[in-house]
Formats: sequence, structure tokens, C-alpha cells
Amino acid sequence: MDANKLLADRTRKVQFSGIRKFFGMAAKMKDPCDLSIGQPDYDAPEPVKLAAIEAIKAGKNRYTLSAGMPELCQRIAADLKAAYGRELSVMITAGVSGGLTLSLLAVLNPGDEVVFLDPYFVSYLQLVTMFGAKPVPVPSYPDFRFNARAVEAAITPRTKALLINTPGNPTGRVMSEEEVRAAAEIAKRHGLLLIADEIYDKLCYDGVNPCPMRHAPENTLLLRGFGKTYGITGWRMGYAAGPETIVGEMTKFQQYTFVCAPSFAQAAAMTALDTDVSQFQRDYAKKRDLVCSLLEPCFAFQRPSGGFYVFPKVPARFANASEFAEKTAEQGVLVIPGGIFSSCDTHFRISYATTDAMIRRGCEVLCRLARG
Repeated sequence: MDANKLLADRTRKVQFSGIRKFFGMAAKMKDPCDLSIGQPDYDAPEPVKLAAIEAIKAGKNRYTLSAGMPELCQRIAADLKAAYGRELSVMITAGVSGGLTLSLLAVLNPGDEVVFLDPYFVSYLQLVTMFGAKPVPVPSYPDFRFNARAVEAAITPRTKALLINTPGNPTGRVMSEEEVRAAAEIAKRHGLLLIADEIYDKLCYDGVNPCPMRHAPENTLLLRGFGKTYGITGWRMGYAAGPETIVGEMTKFQQYTFVCAPSFAQAAAMTALDTDVSQFQRDYAKKRDLVCSLLEPCFAFQRPSGGFYVFPKVPARFANASEFAEKTAEQGVLVIPGGIFSSCDTHFRISYATTDAMIRRGCEVLCRLARG
């Protein structure tokens, strides 16, 4: 049997994640300085871990409803109503990636288009392609702002969705209230679904993260998660909130794909919602300040306001970010070249979700290479 002849055409269009390549490299290196991994270095709060353990012991190991545990959905819906004054449909997803997958599955036909900014989180391009639709990245260099005029110019009769990510990965940029309002107005004007990926919404350092739910609730699908905030990325916990029709169809597709989010993690999420994690936010604000102070003498970059990434420009003496990342790897430091997130390979992503000592060690090598 020639297995290659059995593969669907989509397998040739969808690429392996370039980020995962660096996970593999780190596993093979001796004492690497890993500034590539996009997950918090802190552990889950003790009450959240204990809640998960107790849930397992109490037998909460079976399927839940596909939409999620009713009490968890109701709690999230109540919190969102208090914040935005709207009754929203809520479902629990297998992480924000699960929510992205289900939302695109629910709205995209082959040939439809999805608009988002470049640079972008790697899944956006690949998921849209996976469903036979066309990704339409809109360049946002050099400042990574949401340029409403450029975005609107990219919209065609085939456009179904506008996807925004704030705080952003890989840039760490938090959209302003004006930018979010502009995105909401575009979605309303063109009848689009505005998918708001807010996985890092609790990790903002210079103010709150604006949400389009305030401006276009009928058009907005909000995707948030527990993994980055509570240090439980492996539990695959997120939620989607928005129009009943969209969330209902996502729930239908969840029945035949993920089935439900992990039951013990849903039970523990109830405790997570009542757990104060503001210290994590304060600690990461300090890490942001540290990495920026160390990089400023040698690199040009936009100061991040959220998440745990900074996206500096590669020094001019290097051909591109891929070459620079290869040189840093030779020195034991792993960063992600920007071409993985973009049509341009001019920047590189640093994750400062690590110890201060590791940040100092890595930035010393990066600056030494930049100086030549």
C-alpha cells in the first residue's frame, strides 16, 4: 500500500508547527536557555490543584454535557453579564485552540475568507487552510497596530470572519479601545463574525484589555482560556461566549470531535474562577520590564503590554530571523524566528515566561550576537 496516495489534499496544505520544532531542539540540548516556550513557568495555584484531585477522587471522570458542566457555564455567563451587560451563550472548549477549531468549523465554507493581522498566531493560518478557506493576513508592521483602513480594504464578498488577538502572540501588543471599537464597527458594517482570541486577557500590564463585546455583542465570539492564567496549559480548558446560534453549532460539532472538555478540569475551573492570580500578573510585569531593559541597548522593538512575548527586529547584519535564530541556538539560546508567524522573517519572538536568571543569560547572548 502506498500511504501517500491515501492522504487528503489538505495534508499537503497544512504544515507542521514551526514552534514545535524548537520544543524538540530544547529536548536534545544540554542545559539550553529556552526563550521559545509559550507557557507560564509558574505552577497551578494549590487550591486549583487540590480541586482537580478532589474531583477525580469524587468520580468526576466521566463525560460532561458537550457544552460543559452547567454550573461552570452558568458561572461564566453570570460573570460576563456583570462585565458587559449581556446574556451570552457559553460553552466550555478544549482550550482556546479547541474554540478556534469549532468556531471556524461552524462558519467556514470552502473558498470563504478570514482576515487577521500579520504577524499572527500560527494556528490561524493553518486552521483556516485546513477547512478549505482562504487566510487573508493584513500586514501590521512596524508598530503592529490595527489599521482599520487596511483591514477593511482586505474584506471581500467572501469574507466570513475577522479574527483579532489581544494581547497578541507573538507581539505582546494590547489593542487600544479605539482599535477594538474599529474592529467591531467593521464586523457590524460587513456582517462578519468577530472572533476575539483573548487567551492572555488576565496578563495585561498597562491597563485592562479592551473587549469588542462592549461594541458589537451580536457579532462577537469571545474565546478565553484558563491555561495561561492559572498555569494549567496541559489541562486544555477554555470557553467560548457569544451569539446563541454560533455557540449552538459549535456545541454540535464538539459532540463529534472533542466530545467535551476534560471533566476533572471543568470541576477545578470553578475553584480557579475564585482564585486570586494577580500576583502572577505583577510578577510577569516585572519580567516584561526586565527583558525590555536588557534588550533596549541592542534591539529595536515595540514594548509589549501583555502576554509574555517580545518581538524584536533582527539586527541588519543578519540576512533574516531564521539565520539569527540558528546563531542563537549555536550559543545555547532558543528563540523563534518571525517567519513562523508572518510572511516576513525580520523579527524574532522571545518568551520571557521563565526565571529572571534565564532571561538575563539569554539576553546577554542575544545582545552579544547583535553587537557582533
